[in-house]
Amino acid sequence: MQLNFNSPKPIYLQMVDEVKKALVRGELSPGDKIPSHKEQAQLSKVNPNTVQRAYQEMEREGLTETLRGQGTFIRNDPELLRQIRSEMAQAAVQQFLEEMSGLGIEPGEVERLLHKELYKEPKEG
Repeated sequence: MQLNFNSPKPIYLQMVDEVKKALVRGELSPGDKIPSHKEQAQLSKVNPNTVQRAYQEMEREGLTETLRGQGTFIRNDPELLRQIRSEMAQAAVQQFLEEMSGLGIEPGEVERLLHKELYKEPKEG
């Protein structure tokens, strides 16, 4: 788990994002058990209260479920992965568009640049 302690984004939310990224990348799957609060705190080198807050947030979002005496698991929901991927893609697009707007690039130019990048011929090795 890569956390940026200099980021203005709270550590517990970064932890939630990292779990979502791991799920989208296939490093975690629905039904997988995640480390206990204590184990995750040691692995991430953060306060156990921070991990507890992250786990509470993941449960609140419906990402995980805790089974008493068994641990915390990624919720086994077939729709979960599609939903997370869609949310992350939308956030990435929004961030990109804000960057382009900040550079003063008009929507038509953004579209042209994207089209050019998406459909450019691959370079021969």
